[in-house]
Amino acid sequence: MMDVADDDPLLFRPSWGGQEDEEEGEVEGAEVGLAGGHGHIDVCGLWRAIGWLYTTPCASAGLIGIVILLPCALFAYMLLYCPPLDIDLSYSAFEVHSHFSAERFDALTIAVKTQLGSWDRRRRDLDNSESAALRELLLQKLLRQGALNRTDNERKDSTLSPVGPLEGHDQKRAVIDERIVAEVSHSLEKHNTVNSSLTRKARFAPNYYMQSQALWRIELVFVAQGEGELNIFTPERLETIHRVERLLMQQPQFHQFCWKPLEVLRDLPLGPSYCSPPSSLLSYLYPSEKGGKIYYDGVGPDLADIQGSLSLAITHPQFYWYVDESLSPEHLSSSLLRSEIHFGAPLPSFFSLQDRAVEQRARFKNFVVQYADILAKQSTSQVKVLYGGTELFDNEVRHTFNNDMMLAVASGVCITVLVYVLTSFSVFLTFFGLASIGVSCLMALFLYHVAFGIRYLGILNGVAAFVIIGIGVDDVFVFINTFRQAVHLLQPQQRMIYTIKTAGRATFLTSFTTAAAYAANTFSQIPAVHDFGLFMALIVSCCWLWVSALMPASLCIWTQCVEPQRFTWSNCWKRFAKLSASHSPLSDEDDDVALLSVEMEPGPYDMDSDTAILSLSVEIAASPPGQQHTGVVSRNLQWALKHFVAEPVVEQRKAVLGVFLLVLLLSAGCCCLLRPASNAPQLFRHDTNLQSLLALRSNLSGQGISCPMCSGVFMEKPHPLNTHISSSVPWFSTHQQPAGITTSSAPRSLSKPTASQTSSFLTVYISKLELGASTTLYRFSLNASVPSPWKECSSEHGEVSSFEAYNLPYGNYTTRLTVCVSSAYHPYPSWMITTGSCDPRHGWIRDFVFYEALFPQQLSRRLYFAQRRLRPHPSRVCVNLPGCNISSGPDSPTQGSFYSPVPKDPSSAAKVTPSKTLGFNPCSGGVCGRPAVRPLVDTGAMVFVVFGILGINRTEPRDNHVIGDLGSIILDPEFDIFQEMGHLCKICKAISANKQLVKPGGAQCLPSGNKLSSILPLLHSECHSLPEPNLLPGQLSHGAVGMHAGKVRWLSMAFESTTYKGKSSFQTYSDFLQWENFIQDQLASLPRSSALQKGFQTCEHWKQIFMEIIGVQSALWSLLLSLAICVAAVSVFTAHPLLLLPVLVTILGVVCLVVAVMYWLGWEMGAVEAISLSILVGSSVDYCLHLVEGYLLASESLSADCTLEPLMKRQRRTVEAVNHVGVAIVSSAVTTVISTIPLFFCVIVPFAKFGQIVAINTGVSIFFTLTVTVAMLACIAPASFSRPPGAVVKASLTVTATAALVAALCWVTGQLGTFAWQTIST
Repeated sequence: MMDVADDDPLLFRPSWGGQEDEEEGEVEGAEVGLAGGHGHIDVCGLWRAIGWLYTTPCASAGLIGIVILLPCALFAYMLLYCPPLDIDLSYSAFEVHSHFSAERFDALTIAVKTQLGSWDRRRRDLDNSESAALRELLLQKLLRQGALNRTDNERKDSTLSPVGPLEGHDQKRAVIDERIVAEVSHSLEKHNTVNSSLTRKARFAPNYYMQSQALWRIELVFVAQGEGELNIFTPERLETIHRVERLLMQQPQFHQFCWKPLEVLRDLPLGPSYCSPPSSLLSYLYPSEKGGKIYYDGVGPDLADIQGSLSLAITHPQFYWYVDESLSPEHLSSSLLRSEIHFGAPLPSFFSLQDRAVEQRARFKNFVVQYADILAKQSTSQVKVLYGGTELFDNEVRHTFNNDMMLAVASGVCITVLVYVLTSFSVFLTFFGLASIGVSCLMALFLYHVAFGIRYLGILNGVAAFVIIGIGVDDVFVFINTFRQAVHLLQPQQRMIYTIKTAGRATFLTSFTTAAAYAANTFSQIPAVHDFGLFMALIVSCCWLWVSALMPASLCIWTQCVEPQRFTWSNCWKRFAKLSASHSPLSDEDDDVALLSVEMEPGPYDMDSDTAILSLSVEIAASPPGQQHTGVVSRNLQWALKHFVAEPVVEQRKAVLGVFLLVLLLSAGCCCLLRPASNAPQLFRHDTNLQSLLALRSNLSGQGISCPMCSGVFMEKPHPLNTHISSSVPWFSTHQQPAGITTSSAPRSLSKPTASQTSSFLTVYISKLELGASTTLYRFSLNASVPSPWKECSSEHGEVSSFEAYNLPYGNYTTRLTVCVSSAYHPYPSWMITTGSCDPRHGWIRDFVFYEALFPQQLSRRLYFAQRRLRPHPSRVCVNLPGCNISSGPDSPTQGSFYSPVPKDPSSAAKVTPSKTLGFNPCSGGVCGRPAVRPLVDTGAMVFVVFGILGINRTEPRDNHVIGDLGSIILDPEFDIFQEMGHLCKICKAISANKQLVKPGGAQCLPSGNKLSSILPLLHSECHSLPEPNLLPGQLSHGAVGMHAGKVRWLSMAFESTTYKGKSSFQTYSDFLQWENFIQDQLASLPRSSALQKGFQTCEHWKQIFMEIIGVQSALWSLLLSLAICVAAVSVFTAHPLLLLPVLVTILGVVCLVVAVMYWLGWEMGAVEAISLSILVGSSVDYCLHLVEGYLLASESLSADCTLEPLMKRQRRTVEAVNHVGVAIVSSAVTTVISTIPLFFCVIVPFAKFGQIVAINTGVSIFFTLTVTVAMLACIAPASFSRPPGAVVKASLTVTATAALVAALCWVTGQLGTFAWQTIST
């Protein structure tokens, strides 16, 4: 090694003056080591053993086998003998359980589950035992008070006259006492009777009827879209909704899973299966008629009067559950319509709900997932169909996740091809390079699951499948490139040792900083982010270890075994001879620039001229004949980087730095303009069914509220038809007209329909025009006449001349088909048939629509239609598959089949008389009642005010951060509901009166039922006129009490707040502060002795907002922590401040520009963006650190030349640094970007944004490395510094001392702050 005793790094000098003068004299006594022309280095015993291991093919092959088999064996052990590693896609994986908002809500959740067995509202609402028990306790308390008062009165009466002023009061008290005693006796008797009957019913009743209990459901939301007013209550949109609901009920096996309540037995049109129709407002809009009675079941063929049907439905409070919050009795318009299809249990062949419950659920899941593909195709240009439900929603989430993960396969294929090209078409090196990455992932999974005991992979961990490929390939390229650059070392051991030392050190530093950037996320309080950071840190670390172990062994076998046998390879391999020639990309005869054989052309250089660029000449070993194309890809890339990047940047270094300074200032300004997120976090792409449903949650009732018995089937009894209509001819309302009838701008009025409007049967006529041997146009018309030169279709080749259809949905003929016409493809018009809408971009406009059936009907025939793929794209209708040529392709909107009705009397073109429910107005003559008052259906955040619970005990270790024991609650022993009754009632009234926080009618202070509000005033005068909640009929209060051993231990009041759940977390935080401050003010006004002062407010929505706020804060802290780690690591690695400065400036520029790009793209700072930013430092440092390593290595080739001036030497070292590592870092950047491009197409938004940020960061990082870092090295880097071992040790000690000093200062500052606060408080 060189003698560098006098070359201490500037990092440890008191001043940086005289730098150039010292550098000039540093190399005078330097010895030539690795750079010597003899190609000899002295190695110790350990390195000699390593060199032997990696230069002996048998030993290298054995090492490869061990290194590959070890992770595979450990992974197999994990799969066979350890608990399964599950994928946790739940939202709760992001909850911060240690935060006070989560602890509060979890304490209430545990208390409710302990008391009632479940937090689920649907189960809790069915059991009112809590309110009954509280009522009994209150009555007993009143009874004891009454007995005590009678005793006192008797004592007073013994000293007073029998007749006095208190006589009337005593008589009133006696009457009250007698009433209380009677109520207590009656309630106790009733309670015992009800309990015994409920026990019998719960045990035996479900067994009597199959599928009688609504257990599962499909949630449907129909959203109005398109042009004009977005009102769902239009004939066209309602026909679409009716068609979708009927389609779902017509699916095979539906009757085997449908819900069959006893109430539907009275609905004769539902027979013989008597499956409950969807819980939908269409039960009013599409009533059925049978036997002269109207049944509001939604299975009727024709649309009734819209205005009248809605007027009838709105008389029930349940009506508001189906619509949005903007609807009012004065404005019957809603942007959406909600519907549910319920499925019942126990299923056939099962005796009860508990009979093989898992098998029943599995059967239903296998059945219901079939609806996903059907519902995904039902949206039209006017109605967007959203679908969900527990099983359906979860299945679609997993399906989406799996599809996104499949993109990793595409990413892997692209990377494989790219690595194959960049290794100059070496299959051997490509295979073992990627294999080293793959087995490292198996090892990381073993450590993650077994060593760290984490049983779940979060949704963020899926990003690792994309990112690790790019990170791992970076290390592979560095090893291959370093081995190629060591061609000057003639002895194999010396070449391999040099490769391991140089590439291992460079990749260790970059892998360390990258792993540290990910590991900084382990300090996050969010479990999913913590696990993601740990998993990525393990993968990066294992990847470096396995690449460092496998690649030298692979290079050994390649150079000694594979390359000499290149002419004996199979013919398949010889096909690539023209591309890769017959020479290895790693051959010693490679004509790449030899790092240590660079000589400078003779001639003087102007030291003061910035434009003086070095002219380099390279000693190139003569290639044997036939081997001139060796390493063509790497050689050309290396030549391009040198002549088009390194030399121009070094020559124009000042201009480059000036432009960079302007870009940095502009980026910093844009960073300040980046705003916090203004919307709720987006998990899926905005146009997907999943995200649309999640976005509508703020406009729909709470998930716990279901309304299976809110439709007209249960709300309305069958009515005689003649009591509701004044004429035998149906009338259309002012808001309804048949399809195809336009309205004028004049005021609307009732009018009788014409014959053409009431007729729903039509005939579609088909004619054709033969334009040539291969082109035939088909014309579709409702007119039987055939204009010239068109001809009527014949029956040849399966053609159809006409078919029948309906112009309105009729019976099972509910499939809408549209005939479109276009003149854009041919002088003659071209017609097409589609189940979708006409595409105006290609000139298609709607001609007319008709309705057919998808399934066989009585008196129907099956017809096929298909659109020609070639211009002018006509559609054809035929009676068999060969005629339409669609047997080879799947169904699509322009290709498929339908069933057309066949009239009994074809000659009459029968016009079917519409049903009696067409245009039926149930409110004609004013028979409908007044509209119901809108109830509260949990559209706002539900806030609970809890008393009697001090907190939660989580001392026992949990097996998982999401699923597992949440802990136990800590109860307040001082809480006594009777002593605090007046204060409780006062607090309830005060909170309910705050209209800024609580919706009108949203106060739910007590459990529902048992007339608790009538008993409480007897206990305390403050309890008079307690606010009553405005709930749905049958819906119970969210308020709850916890009782144990005959004593009330805790109580929670519920209030539906005005907080809109669709706001961002940062905006909702102000609502939390208002609630917290208001509750604390109310509690502070209580006496000091009151146990209610320990109460608190909590809300599930608060958990979610703090989840994002904490996620952003922790991610930003992780960014700063990773920056500190990066500075420390680079300081030790470079051991010189002037080598550290270019790295830090480059990182600063990359981070600022990436954040500025986020601002230019219109992004906002949310949790996803913050988590992605936390790894920018680790990803940004890789390329510039590799370049600095190349700069240090370049000193070895120039150390013998002492005649160079410092500026010339600095410039030459900079160019050689690019020449040395440029190919490796550019190849790594390209593979990283390509590996993340598939993420752009992910449906899961965190995946897509993460991929975009990583790609942007990689592109900016490699660009700044090749420009800014190169320019700074050429300007300020030390000309002769070569990083002696002593300098690294001194730098390590300095960094350690600095870190200790900073930690001490932080601790002292914290202590002083605490002391000052205590002093101010006292």
